[in-house]
Amino acid sequence: MVDGADGERLAASLADRLDAVTFTDLTTDEVTARLIDAVVDWAGERGWRVYRRASSVLPLPPPMSAQQSVLDVACARPDGPPVVVEVDHGTRRRTWEKLRAEADAGRVPLWVRWGAGRFTAPPPPILMVTCEVSRRPDPTGKGRVHSRSPRADRLPPAHSAVRVATVDAVELPLPPPGSPGTGA
Repeated sequence: MVDGADGERLAASLADRLDAVTFTDLTTDEVTARLIDAVVDWAGERGWRVYRRASSVLPLPPPMSAQQSVLDVACARPDGPPVVVEVDHGTRRRTWEKLRAEADAGRVPLWVRWGAGRFTAPPPPILMVTCEVSRRPDPTGKGRVHSRSPRADRLPPAHSAVRVATVDAVELPLPPPGSPGTGA
């Protein structure tokens, strides 16, 4: 059985990593590829073995049921159960079935769902990591393009741990240099 706290921690960590991903005017396939690359980098930084397009435990539907579905990313970690990640632009029941089968096999299922918002939560134990993007018509007339800017709602970092001394208020406008009371 997979530890729920481990999954929540991994989902939060991946969400933090994806928050740093930015791009401008990418196609749907390019955004998916960019996010898969970010997932691969995130897992690789943890020292995990990472597999793109790994075989899933779920077979394909008939007439191809002799073949297995594939996962966008699968990760083998030395300190816990494997982690599997699917990256999708839309909500597909097949993705949920695949991730549920992976969870039943003892893997931590993470679903990176990207788009303009209004994400439908998956059934437990699948953990969703959202990645909001904006979209607009492609200027060349070939569908839509997607962009993602840095998060604006993030608090700025602390700039100094040193307490700043109090400063006396100065009446504005300042008197010109050399006038009485300026000391010049």
